[in-house]
Amino acid sequence: MINPQSAFAPSYALARVQFLEGAAAAGMAIRSHNHPLPGREQETLAVDVALDGPPDAERLLIVSSACHGVEGFCGSGIQVFATHDADWRAHARAAGVAVLYIHALNPYGFSHLRRVTEDNVDLNRNFQDFSQPLPANPAYDELHPFLLPAVWPPAAENEAVIAHYIGRKGLGAYQSAVSQGQHSHPDGLFFGGTAPTWSHRTLREVLREHGRSARHIAWIDLHTGLGPSGLGERIFACRDDDAALQRARAWWGGDGQTPVTSIYDGSSASACLTGLMWNAVYDECPQAQYTGIALEYGTLPLLDVLNALRGDQWMRLHPDAPAGLRTVIQKRVRDAFYVDTDDWRAQVVSQARQALFQAVDGLRRSPPQ
Repeated sequence: MINPQSAFAPSYALARVQFLEGAAAAGMAIRSHNHPLPGREQETLAVDVALDGPPDAERLLIVSSACHGVEGFCGSGIQVFATHDADWRAHARAAGVAVLYIHALNPYGFSHLRRVTEDNVDLNRNFQDFSQPLPANPAYDELHPFLLPAVWPPAAENEAVIAHYIGRKGLGAYQSAVSQGQHSHPDGLFFGGTAPTWSHRTLREVLREHGRSARHIAWIDLHTGLGPSGLGERIFACRDDDAALQRARAWWGGDGQTPVTSIYDGSSASACLTGLMWNAVYDECPQAQYTGIALEYGTLPLLDVLNALRGDQWMRLHPDAPAGLRTVIQKRVRDAFYVDTDDWRAQVVSQARQALFQAVDGLRRSPPQ
């Protein structure tokens, strides 16, 4: 086991090196899916996949990071720590559980300090049936012109409009309008896209390659940006199915000590979303019983996080923005999704390790199918 602090890297390029080295040293089977574009440092970008255990295991745990790019600073650190954690790896092996680490689902966003993909798409809103009409979000349509004003930082008049909306409808309604996903404004926030992204297609390929033999699949998808700083909220990440919810709560609930929340009943810090990534497991691995959570770590207050994303999107729309302002905006984005302190990193690793053990114990109890 390594020191938790040393598992976290200051850039995507170094995070990738640490993950690949950790997986290789542990003897895991590794495959890299190279992205067509370069990274911020002109480095190769890739979704790197490492399998710890037999490829035909009936019980499979998926641990994924950087669905939302810049959130990968946290998720990668957890994955790197896990590759060096001998007790954790022995526990999974003894239970007959293979562990599939998917490192940097959105490597472009991770490297370029963005939450979205190279297409300005929120990957976790992109798993729609694009042959059907896409969900409308009229509340976002109303806010869009004010979320991305002509100047940044926003003028007082703009701030007053946003404050008035929140005062009239509530912070929860504002969060839902902005973040639930939209498909009408390609230049906007939380854009779900109009076709599958590269990362979307790559994830489906990974699931087909590694998930078709499993009879039981658990998934912990690592996120940051919502909730109290350092707290890892376990958010139910399956279809709105009571049996799956009860199974998730039995596995990860810790007898009430680590409750599993849900977007469906309003108990989560997250809004109710559409086009979520885990939808793919139902399509690609229909033979398996699936149980999953998003492990969401808090960072800054909600409005600070949303304003950081507004600034980032404004900067994308204004490539001629002064260098000093760009530096400030990028730092705010990084700070909104990664708290660069030893205490926060220690909290993150401790809670993730607990969730990993809980997942394996839950899979161990799953009856043969």
